[in-house]
Amino acid sequence: MLREKIIGLLYILFGIILIVSPLFSAELLSICIGFSLVCLGLAEISAGILFMGEFDNSYSYLSIIIGILSLLFGIMFIFYLNALTFLVSLQFYIIAILMMAYGIVGVFYLDGKYKIYSVIILILGLLNALLAAFFASQPILIAILIGVALIIEGVFILVVDRSATLIEKYG
Repeated sequence: MLREKIIGLLYILFGIILIVSPLFSAELLSICIGFSLVCLGLAEISAGILFMGEFDNSYSYLSIIIGILSLLFGIMFIFYLNALTFLVSLQFYIIAILMMAYGIVGVFYLDGKYKIYSVIILILGLLNALLAAFFASQPILIAILIGVALIIEGVFILVVDRSATLIEKYG
């Protein structure tokens, strides 16, 4: 129970950091997007491990795979700054695809309250894909979207943990 609270608070903290951190140059933008993908990847890997055995194991494995892909893309964006001009527009689509994949996996494999979170992430991924052309001219918005997704996931983990505690106490 304490582990879930810590994970939820870390998600919220990383989300707030992504929303309020200023981006001054193209290199810093690539590093911040890479950092946000690394955070998303670590969050997905930990979610896959955390829910191992609680739901269908396919959800956990797919969540871990999506997390590893996010982690790899994040490391690529942090260390390969020479390709930034080509990758700036692709970063938005890659992140949108990863968010939609995580949302779709959650919709098919999770149940009850967990589907709400997955639908929200799926909607944010679709919104990111639809507005990618606009985001290419305003790249700071992608970090804000990932920050919002992390905050939603953190709040969701805290709320689900609290509601599970109330059910155990009064159920």
